[in-house]
Amino acid sequence: MNLLLQTTHSNLNAKIAVTGSKSETNRLLLLKALFPNITLANTSNSDDSEVMQMALSGNEEVVDIHHAGTAMRFLTAYFAVKEGREVVLTGSSRMQERPVKILVEALRQLGADISFLKEEGYPPIKIKGQKITNSKVTMAANVSSQYISALLLVAPKLENGIELTLEGEITSIPYIKMTLALLNDLDIQTSFEGNVIKVLPKQDVESKVMTVESDWSSASYFFSLAALSDEANISLTSYKQSSLQGDSALVSIYKEMGVETQFNGDTITLTKTKKFNYQDVTFDLNNTPDIAQTIVVTCLGLGIGCHLTGLHTLKIKETDRLEALRIELSKLGANISVTNDSLTLVATSEINSNVKIGTYNDHRMAMAFAPLALKVPIIIENADVVSKSYPDFWDDMGKLGYKVSDLVG
Repeated sequence: MNLLLQTTHSNLNAKIAVTGSKSETNRLLLLKALFPNITLANTSNSDDSEVMQMALSGNEEVVDIHHAGTAMRFLTAYFAVKEGREVVLTGSSRMQERPVKILVEALRQLGADISFLKEEGYPPIKIKGQKITNSKVTMAANVSSQYISALLLVAPKLENGIELTLEGEITSIPYIKMTLALLNDLDIQTSFEGNVIKVLPKQDVESKVMTVESDWSSASYFFSLAALSDEANISLTSYKQSSLQGDSALVSIYKEMGVETQFNGDTITLTKTKKFNYQDVTFDLNNTPDIAQTIVVTCLGLGIGCHLTGLHTLKIKETDRLEALRIELSKLGANISVTNDSLTLVATSEINSNVKIGTYNDHRMAMAFAPLALKVPIIIENADVVSKSYPDFWDDMGKLGYKVSDLVG
């Protein structure tokens, strides 16, 4: 499905109910599988969360998680500690190009039985669930936080818990802290001191309802819309001012691009600052790499430059997001350069219109570029890829006055 996006006005006024956080949902789904007396509310309706739920509730010998990277990491750890269960964990062709060796080696340190069925270090993998008694494990700190969270989530069910030592500078600390906070909510004892994380064993937890906060990564596209609008009053539910999600940094980041955020109960309202003095921006996104695509597209639309660092994990996402951004932004007339962990955009006032944006089977490519239609008509290829994290995205764009036309071919 290719969509032509255009709009006749840029005064945005709407109230949007954003789906629950995919990051929180997938962590809680795994915890519910370990502790069935937990009840979950406001869970994500994303493809990734549905795949995760099906894998946890099924008994198949081959578990195919398609494009769901979080599910691949979390389920690798989950099945490794399911004593007596044997599965082959696989995914899409892109998933079979995304490394999982670091996590597998960490689990092997604990005593897990995991083997690679095709290329060493990559899915598909064969997992024979074991009783894990070892507790000490060491891992590089600058890897995807999902590897680390995968270990921490299963730790309470291990006989001796986990003592995880991280070597080097830690990446995406907010996501690690999210995992630990969810464990703490279940009265599971944890500590995070220096580069050592400990999770104590706990075989049972009290019955409890766990409510998922709405997804801040999904909110990023509305921050971008507010920044690119002439006038905005966009209300989003349900959000917490003291959020566990690292992407809540959007509030301070987008203040530098003319967006004010007000909290009222569980609702945030985004408004456009009048007569804002726009300047080039520099952000270290080591803790929030998922919003890099949104930010650089916003900067292009505002006619300002940006320098974004801390982006090394983007190369192993659904696509190499840095290279994909370079290619697609260049089509629009941008002067952009990328390295292995950074991106630099030079300010320009000209944007090419009716450009067809490739999405590379990456939901965030589709959604990050959509706000640019406030400036020029734009075509999004394979637009239904948004269902990976935000199935209602195009309907919500319609509520903001977007004209979304389905193109053939």
